[in-house]
Amino acid sequence: MNRKEEKILLSHGNGGLKMHELITGLFVKHFGNKILKQQSDSAILTPGSEEIAFTTDSFVIDPLFFPGGNIGKLAVCGTVNDLSVSGAKPMFISVSFIIEEGYPMKDLETIVISLAAEAKKAGVLIVTGDTKVVNKGKCDKLFINTAGIGRINKAKRLAGKFRSIKPGDLILINGPIGEHGMAVMNARESFNFKTPVVSDCASLNHLIGEVLDHTTSVKFMRDPTRGGVATVLNELTASKKFGISLDEAALPVGKGVKAMCELLGFDPLYVANEGKVLIVAAEKECERILKIMSKHELGIHSAIIGKVVSDHPGKVVLVTETGGKRIIDSLSGDPLPRIC
Repeated sequence: MNRKEEKILLSHGNGGLKMHELITGLFVKHFGNKILKQQSDSAILTPGSEEIAFTTDSFVIDPLFFPGGNIGKLAVCGTVNDLSVSGAKPMFISVSFIIEEGYPMKDLETIVISLAAEAKKAGVLIVTGDTKVVNKGKCDKLFINTAGIGRINKAKRLAGKFRSIKPGDLILINGPIGEHGMAVMNARESFNFKTPVVSDCASLNHLIGEVLDHTTSVKFMRDPTRGGVATVLNELTASKKFGISLDEAALPVGKGVKAMCELLGFDPLYVANEGKVLIVAAEKECERILKIMSKHELGIHSAIIGKVVSDHPGKVVLVTETGGKRIIDSLSGDPLPRIC
């Protein structure tokens, strides 16, 4: 961590470079152990004869309600997805509430009902939790913290498989990018764009389960939340002997997201998603994986968007629709704070 910075900035929580510096330079430095140093979405643990995945997350989104969901639904989806991309079957979650004094009970009940419904849909049990109420003005309405546990099937275990990534492997995604971030931004700022944008907030465990049930060629999965697709791919290539080439023409971007991004000066590659999974897999299996994903309701618009290459090692390069090339760097600023 840069010691010249004496105070925390919003960019320390955006999933990009500043957040990486904070995690490695402060938290990992003092909490460090071989499990934590993996810095994956879920820790893979062996408390007995079987492996489990364990994750935690906090949700501070503003506003609490947005097109396509609310903080309750988001809390379940975010936790379930972190477990799922580790190759685990989500089983149990905890839910803790920090509530500001004076928050409307009817709104809280709406959020709780939504949270329960999404947990049921995902097939996970809410087994423990906590509730705290703080004085008015000491918290912004409502924050939620979760933890999740999933069972690892050794045949589907993904931990460590990223080391087998090599040039020729392909990159897939299960649909249009940037929908969550733009939906939240539109709700927060009340832009009232004519083309509505709805968050992609969804639990991906059933989709991911279908993929892992039918192939062993998946080498990497990650849900591109804060920092978007660009940040995940930069983390993947950092200090590696391979690079990534993205095909702009193949990137699925909805009309609403594209219009908002052009007007507001955002790049969809850096905008958060809450219902998308990036997959790196061996080329020979990618068409098969694509067919599996496309048959699922959350993967109808799945696409192959890029390739692992030996050129430009350690870098992500976008091949534009006009044939040009530009480097896609890691996110450094924080254009969209509090989107999850």
